[in-house]
Amino acid sequence: MKHLLNLLAAVALLVWGTHLVRTGILRVFGANLRQLISRSVSTRLTAVLSGIGVTALVQSSTATALIVSSFVGQGLVGLPAALAVMLGADVGTSVMAVVFAMDLSWLSPLFIFVGVVLFIARQDTPVGRVGRVLIGLGLMLLALRLITDSTTVLTQSPTVRTLLGALTSDLLLELFTGAVLAVVSYSSLATVLLTATLAGSGGIPVEVALGLVLGANLGSGLLAVLTTLKSKVQTRQVPLGNLVFKIVGVLIMMPLVGLWLRHVRPCVPDVATLVVLFHLAFNTVVGLVCIGLTGTVARLVQRLLPHEEAPAAGARPRHLDPSALATPSLAISCAAREALHQADVVESMLMGMHQVIRTDDLKLAQDLRRLDDQVDDLYSAIKYYMTKISREALDEREGRRWADIISFTINMEQIGDIIERVLIDIEDKKIKKGRQFSDAGMEEINELHARLVDNLRLAMSVFLNGNVRDAQKLLEEKARFRDLEHAYSATHLARLSDNTVQSIETSSLHIDLISELKRINSLLCSVAYPILESAG
Repeated sequence: MKHLLNLLAAVALLVWGTHLVRTGILRVFGANLRQLISRSVSTRLTAVLSGIGVTALVQSSTATALIVSSFVGQGLVGLPAALAVMLGADVGTSVMAVVFAMDLSWLSPLFIFVGVVLFIARQDTPVGRVGRVLIGLGLMLLALRLITDSTTVLTQSPTVRTLLGALTSDLLLELFTGAVLAVVSYSSLATVLLTATLAGSGGIPVEVALGLVLGANLGSGLLAVLTTLKSKVQTRQVPLGNLVFKIVGVLIMMPLVGLWLRHVRPCVPDVATLVVLFHLAFNTVVGLVCIGLTGTVARLVQRLLPHEEAPAAGARPRHLDPSALATPSLAISCAAREALHQADVVESMLMGMHQVIRTDDLKLAQDLRRLDDQVDDLYSAIKYYMTKISREALDEREGRRWADIISFTINMEQIGDIIERVLIDIEDKKIKKGRQFSDAGMEEINELHARLVDNLRLAMSVFLNGNVRDAQKLLEEKARFRDLEHAYSATHLARLSDNTVQSIETSSLHIDLISELKRINSLLCSVAYPILESAG
């Protein structure tokens, strides 16, 4: 029993080490990996190479699938190119399996020691996160050695030898078992390494090990599909296409298991190496066979999962992809895009408000007021999504971006509330009483509204790009708007002194309206402050 518990603990340590490496790499290089993928999908070859490189670093084809799926969901990458990246990702993870199958146990204490020193000394910095990666690598190597030792002891037991002797290869059962292990451990790499180590130490027959490897590859594709089940259709297309590739690969390689054992086994005496090389051969064959089929599989997937119709401006959140939460830097990008969606709804309200002022359209005013509920819903959705992003996983720049997104969405929500109050006032004090602004008063409102729309668009640009010059321009507009508000208040009082009837009837509404427009402008201009502060 003791040796069995040691084996289970070593397996758990292997899975945990893989998790540390994956999350550590994503936290250190997440943004750079995203840029690498997005820039290298111009051809199928470069897409495959980028998939190999990224997955070799992250050591998880599932993590690469989530990143690429999010790109497709946002319309940044075409589906055929994304599927080509995934073919490379599977080759990348199999290459790392071959590397880990080598005897690198002597590196384990070095990686753990250096990693712990770096992590404790600089925990919340990139250096500390590199330390986290080294700890994960050290634990993986340590776990593989412990699995070998535990399995060697177990196989010396007469009872275990009898069980192993009775064990026969059932390919379908092995496929199912390998797939379940990959899904449960959230890593096909950990499953393949475990299988190779068990086979190398005599824990399982090599025929069974090869079947488990095929199942682990199938489970890897299934895991990405399960992880993105709640995402929108475009995001789910990449994992489904990758699963199709996996199924094709399993169908091709199942009849070749016997040939592999007959012709390759004599050339590779080490059983563990034989198993991981079979894993590499599987993904290489899949890549070579399917690289020319990415367009065909993309069309098949699009028929199975047709694109959703684009929602209306105020519909449910578009960009808050739950699968991106595993990559905090990617989740920040999704939240920023959703914040711009919220700003688009606010812009619709602002444009409609001006039309209501000019045309006295009571129905439009009521429709616009309902849009405020949608602005509030988007704010709540973004805020809840942001709370699920691990702040510890963000570097200093991403932490500032997190705060900027929260601030921006709060401002948009407050602007929506102000517009709703303005619309209520217009309904009560103007439309229902049949009153009109004077020509001069209407010109002032037109001027302020036009400036406000321009400043909203400038604020959205500043929020998106962080351009210092645009931020300075936004603050200059704040001063100009304030001066105009003071000037128009004075000219309105002058019209009251001249006993202009329309100005007298709409005086309260006019003063309140230009005051509220000034408040909206101040909220827009506050977007500039974090940009200018970070620039000194």
